[in-house]
Amino acid sequence: MEIGRKIKQIRLQRDLTQEELAARTELTKGYISQLENDICSPSIATLSDILDVLGVTLQEFFAETRVEKTVFTANDYFESTNGDCTNTWLITNSQKNDMEPIILTLPEGGECETRLPFEGEEFGYVLEGKIILKTQNEVYKLKKGESFSINGKREHVIKNNNNGKSRVLWVTTPSNF
Repeated sequence: MEIGRKIKQIRLQRDLTQEELAARTELTKGYISQLENDICSPSIATLSDILDVLGVTLQEFFAETRVEKTVFTANDYFESTNGDCTNTWLITNSQKNDMEPIILTLPEGGECETRLPFEGEEFGYVLEGKIILKTQNEVYKLKKGESFSINGKREHVIKNNNNGKSRVLWVTTPSNF
């Protein structure tokens, strides 16, 4: 970690000059300059004093900034089995998110595992083929371009009703596939 560069970044965000920071920390402007250019390293006590003036805790200063990934490509996807079918996970680490999208690929005659009741909702959109959505009391037939929304409290299963494979964009919230 480049401590000096990070101090400079925070100082500039606070709209302080090196001279102002030096005066408030009882250090010299030359020392602040050397510090910001990573020519010297501060003691913990000095760093703590500088961060106090900048309004940042030691914990905040050393916390790693995590950049949330926004775009996912085929290289990020991974697959798992789901009954006779394949789940293609579209977002890495999506279990930490509120929603979890997958593409469910069902081979001809294939059926996914029964979805047991849970607190949440599911949405599906048939990308290719025809499917049957079976709940405890009802059977729905859907084809390409049609969608479903189902309360997670209803046990259900999806089966391929097509000559050839079927594919469904399937989103659950909260994440729980």
